[in-house]
Amino acid sequence: MAIGIISAGKVGSVLGAALRAAGHTVIGAVARSSTSRERLDALLPAVPARETEYLLARADLILLALPDAALPGVVEHAAGQGWWRPGQLVIHTSARFGTGVLRDAAAAGALTLALHPALTFTGTSLDMRQLIGATWAVTTSAPLLPIGMALVSELGGEPSALAEENRGLYTAALTHASRHTALLAGQVQRMLEAAGLEPSFARGLQEQALAMADAGVELIAPPAGGVVATHEEDAPAPDDIAAVEALAATGNYPDIPPVYRVIRAASRDRAARRRLP
Repeated sequence: MAIGIISAGKVGSVLGAALRAAGHTVIGAVARSSTSRERLDALLPAVPARETEYLLARADLILLALPDAALPGVVEHAAGQGWWRPGQLVIHTSARFGTGVLRDAAAAGALTLALHPALTFTGTSLDMRQLIGATWAVTTSAPLLPIGMALVSELGGEPSALAEENRGLYTAALTHASRHTALLAGQVQRMLEAAGLEPSFARGLQEQALAMADAGVELIAPPAGGVVATHEEDAPAPDDIAAVEALAATGNYPDIPPVYRVIRAASRDRAARRRLP
């Protein structure tokens, strides 16, 4: 299958390389910046930089690996120019959008899919390893779902169907899992440093908490007597809030108390609701 990549960013270049490794032919990629051209040469050697019109006229599959802000405009511009073709597979990799953003391509007869890998890309060959076993959200019409599933499987991924109306919740969940988790991990490290401990002191507990969450067990209270507390036990005592407020009073950690209070309250509320008959 002839594939065109728009564009040769961190995601597009890596996925293009993976598709080529799976036996497909990448006929070109949009690469306007010097950084994109260097990345294209590194990950897809001998694949030429091409313009959008060229790729849309020749590719069986167009991979739109674009920032959220750019995707709608590119789709609309191509439709205005009459570049989309009947039967052409058009796939985007945005977490935010389903296939609705590709409606102009679909109106021209293109077969549209939204395939999002739940990964952070570096734009290097190291990402190829991450693709093996990676989870992907697949949003498309029922007739095209087997195609989306097969493409993800070709890349070594684990596909899951995601309804169009659930894309917003999906994006929020990923933000919670990545940015918010990273924020919390950073705050934990800073709090431990302020307590005179190594930033990595709680790493084992964090890893255990994630593992237990995967198993459906939530941690509410901190460890007591060497045993990790679950939602069935008491939440932290009030003096933990006082300690966090005192930390913020030093003027160095103003972001920590608001986050701590909100999550603490949510944890207590969830624990209380789980105890209801």
